[in-house]
Amino acid sequence: MRKLSQQYAYTSLQMHETIGQKAGLSGTDHKYLGFLIEKGQMTAGELSNLTGLTTGAVTGLIDRFEKKKLVKRVFAEDDRRKVIIEPNTEKIMALLYHFIKNSETSQKTLLLHFQTRKSKSLKPTF
Repeated sequence: MRKLSQQYAYTSLQMHETIGQKAGLSGTDHKYLGFLIEKGQMTAGELSNLTGLTTGAVTGLIDRFEKKKLVKRVFAEDDRRKVIIEPNTEKIMALLYHFIKNSETSQKTLLLHFQTRKSKSLKPTF
């Protein structure tokens, strides 16, 4: 089971890195864009808590995304000291759609491979 989990994790990392590189991002940046798409707008502090990144690393991440017009910083109406990171979901999806669509088939094939290869060993575990 451990080897199967490791193999899946390594393959997932490679997938994010490949999609990220093709889209002009790092694999890590690609992964964090997913957080922003899923969760929507949030403060830099919330993104830091969600990702485990330091606030300084989040600032660099946001700077890179903003440079590519994937997010924008918006001041909160109730407190101008608070900056909200607003994802440009349309632009992000336009950038990643082709790569994500192409990877879906590969992911399904990979998961089916794991399922058929290890199903007998997984059944007693669950």
